[in-house]
Amino acid sequence: MRKRIKQRSTGAVAVRTILAALVILAAAAGVYIYSGVYDIGADHHHTRPVAAVLQVLRTRSIEAHSGDIKVPNLDDPQLILKGAGQYAAMCTDCHLAPGKADSEIRPGLYPQPPNLSRQRLDPRDEFWAIKHGIKMSAMPAWGFSHDDATIWSMVAFLQKLPGMTPAQYQDIVARAPPDDDMDMGAKAGHGDGHGAAAGTAGPAMAGTQGMPMPAGAAGQPASASSAAGAPLSLSELKPQAVPLAEAAAQAFQTALHKGDRAAVLALLAPDAVIREDGHVQTREAYAAGPLAEDIALLKDAQITPITQGSMSMGDLAVVGSERDIKTTVKGRPVTIRRRELLSLSQLGKEWKIVSVQWQSAPVAGQ
Repeated sequence: MRKRIKQRSTGAVAVRTILAALVILAAAAGVYIYSGVYDIGADHHHTRPVAAVLQVLRTRSIEAHSGDIKVPNLDDPQLILKGAGQYAAMCTDCHLAPGKADSEIRPGLYPQPPNLSRQRLDPRDEFWAIKHGIKMSAMPAWGFSHDDATIWSMVAFLQKLPGMTPAQYQDIVARAPPDDDMDMGAKAGHGDGHGAAAGTAGPAMAGTQGMPMPAGAAGQPASASSAAGAPLSLSELKPQAVPLAEAAAQAFQTALHKGDRAAVLALLAPDAVIREDGHVQTREAYAAGPLAEDIALLKDAQITPITQGSMSMGDLAVVGSERDIKTTVKGRPVTIRRRELLSLSQLGKEWKIVSVQWQSAPVAGQ
C-alpha cells in the first residue's frame, strides 16, 4: 500500500514538474516574442533549424490538404493556352519564365519562390497553393479572384512550361486569349501583363505614326524594351529550319509591302491573333483598321532584310525576322528596325499564320 502511494506521489511530482517547465518555457517564449529581438526582416534569413522545420511544415501541409483533389484533363490545348496568358500576366515577376533570369522583386523575396520554368510540381499541390496561397510568403490566395477552372488552366500550363525555349514561351503567350483577369493583374502591377512577361508586346508599324520615338546608341536602333518590355528573342531560330513556313512568312511580308490586302488575310488563319501596340487583336479587328494603316505606311518603304530563321514545333512552326524599314512618317523620313515573330500552323500542304508579334524601334539619328 505504502509503495503504491509513494509511486503515485512521485508521478504527481513529475507531472507538476513538467507542467511548471512548460509554463516557464511559454513565458520565456512570450518575453522573447514581445521583446522584438527577433529580426522579422526578409533580408535576415531564418536559422537552418527553423528554415528546415518551416519547409517540412509547408510541404506536408500542402500535401495533406491537396491529397483528395481530383485532377481534370490537363492536356486540353485551349486550357493550356488560357493558362499561358494567366501565368504571363500574374506570375513571372516571382516565378520567372524562359528567357527571364530575374526580376526586380524576386531577389527581395524570402522564402525564394520556385522557378517554375525549370521544375514541374505535382498538379494537385500547384492547384492548392495557387488557390489558397501560403501564409508568411509572397504567394497570394488567387482563389478570391479566380474560379477553379481558371486556376486549373494555370496548372495545365505549368505542367508544360519546364523545358520551353524563350521562343516557344513567347509564341504560346502571344496566342493566349484576352482575359479580364489578366488585364486586372497587369493594371495592379502584379506581374508584367502579357507582353512584358513574354517580351512580346510591341507597337506594329501603324502604331508608330505620330508617336515620338526614343533614340538609341549611335548607329543602333533604340531598345524596343522602352516601349514593349524585353526584345523578342530570335536566338533559337535557324535559317531554313522550316523552309515552307519561312516561305509563307515571306509571302505575308511581301503582301503587306505591296498592299495586297486579300493576300495578307488569306495567309492569316481564321483564329489568328495580332499583337499590336501592346494589345491583342483578332483577325477581324486587324482587318477593320490597322491593316490599312500598315499597308499605307509600307507602300513606298525601302526594306532591308537583316536576319530570318525558323524552328519546328511539330505541326507548328515559329518564323522570326529582323528588317530595317526606311519610310516616311508625317512627311519626315525615318528608319525603323522591326522584329517580327510569326507562329504558323500546317493545314494540309499550306502554312497559315496563327499569331503575329511585332516590335519596332527607330534607328538613332532619324
